[in-house]
Amino acid sequence: MTIKMPRVGDTVDSVYLVSWHKQPGDSVAVGESLMEVETDKANVDVPSPVAGKLVEIFFKNGDEIKTGDPIAICEA
Repeated sequence: MTIKMPRVGDTVDSVYLVSWHKQPGDSVAVGESLMEVETDKANVDVPSPVAGKLVEIFFKNGDEIKTGDPIAICEA
């Protein structure tokens, strides 16, 4: 399943990746933090919408991510 970047604020359309909390091969639970991103006002943890094994991540630290962009692939 492809995980997409959720909207993290009412007026936030893009964020910058601070760090991944999970790496490919790691198990994740629903609600567990996948990564930390930075908006123009705050740093925010992005929770996983699914449970499973993280297979691939598409961004590296410092990258700009837009709302709706695919950020990772997770296998159930």
